[in-house]
Amino acid sequence: MNLESLNTPAALIDIARMNRNIERMQQRMNTLGVGFRPHVKTSKCVQVVQAQIDAGARGITVSTLKEAEQFFACGIRDIVYAVGMAPNKLPQALALRRQGCDLKIVADSVACAEAIVVFGRAHEEPFEVWIEVDVDGHRSGIEPEDDTLLAVATTLVDGGMQLGGVLAHAGSSYDYDTHEDLVRIAEQERSRCVHAAERLRAAGLRCDVVSIGSTPTALAAEHLEGVTEVRAGVYVMLDLVMHNVGVNDTSEIALSVLTTVIGHQKEKGWAIVDAGWMAMSRDRGTQRQKRDFGYGLVCLENGEVLSEYLMSGANQEHGIVSRSGAPDHEIEQRFPIGTRLRILPNHACATGAQHPAYQAVSPDGSVATWPRFYGW
Repeated sequence: MNLESLNTPAALIDIARMNRNIERMQQRMNTLGVGFRPHVKTSKCVQVVQAQIDAGARGITVSTLKEAEQFFACGIRDIVYAVGMAPNKLPQALALRRQGCDLKIVADSVACAEAIVVFGRAHEEPFEVWIEVDVDGHRSGIEPEDDTLLAVATTLVDGGMQLGGVLAHAGSSYDYDTHEDLVRIAEQERSRCVHAAERLRAAGLRCDVVSIGSTPTALAAEHLEGVTEVRAGVYVMLDLVMHNVGVNDTSEIALSVLTTVIGHQKEKGWAIVDAGWMAMSRDRGTQRQKRDFGYGLVCLENGEVLSEYLMSGANQEHGIVSRSGAPDHEIEQRFPIGTRLRILPNHACATGAQHPAYQAVSPDGSVATWPRFYGW
């Protein structure tokens, strides 16, 4: 296949860009002397993840147990399920471990730890559990100085479970847009997670793994003393949110949506395309940042960025392409019906999730279909 043969809308991966993104991150982790465990929730795609492993990644991070099942079935054994363990999902986790998957699960409360212990004892399964640490107040986890940290660890160890380590995610890094701020939040993430590990060790508890990571902090950290591994996900595709944060140029974004112009509203300066929010997602993450890209940034079919044109509106199967600022009343001539465009996404994870497969575009222009996983 080639681009001309594709139906629209279609999710495109620029393989050359993807590989450069993978190599950039892996080289940085190698230089910093830590292991790298990519978060595969961005792509949920075997071909993408295999490229990450081939570049040097050790193990993967997943956001659903369905991802763990599917990637384990493809031969990947070392998996961290980096979401707090819901008791009703323990049978699913047990089944994976009984099949030979080296699955690690996460707890961030005594109640969660107790549920793991009760289930683990009942099934004679010593789950490996990592404790989530809150390093920035962004989402979940235990603050490093909170006595709950030791209580959770003690509950797990006394209950016969294996305490594997601690992990953290500085999600607040997405809120910044200067290198200085990203360096600061990266050091905060590192130091607070390392401190949590030191508290556990001082209490006589084993803590082998110190796992941190977000794409902005992974690329901004000046050193990672005390850290054993880094997790990051969106770096493999990149997107407009990361562009606004200062992580990447638009020319480095590897994911786009191919779409076709199907109509116009000349008086409004609109071109109507066949990619709506069902193709792009409803994610408007750039709306809160220094530049709002609407539902995405417009490119020509060959990937050339048209910096003045955005997908400014979206219905379920219709998108509105317009020029920033003054309306383009020549848009009917600029983008005639049948013109094919690419739209760069706000959030690669959300846009990818709208599509059952990616169309992977090689440098020679050939296209291969790469299926994508779904489910929980």
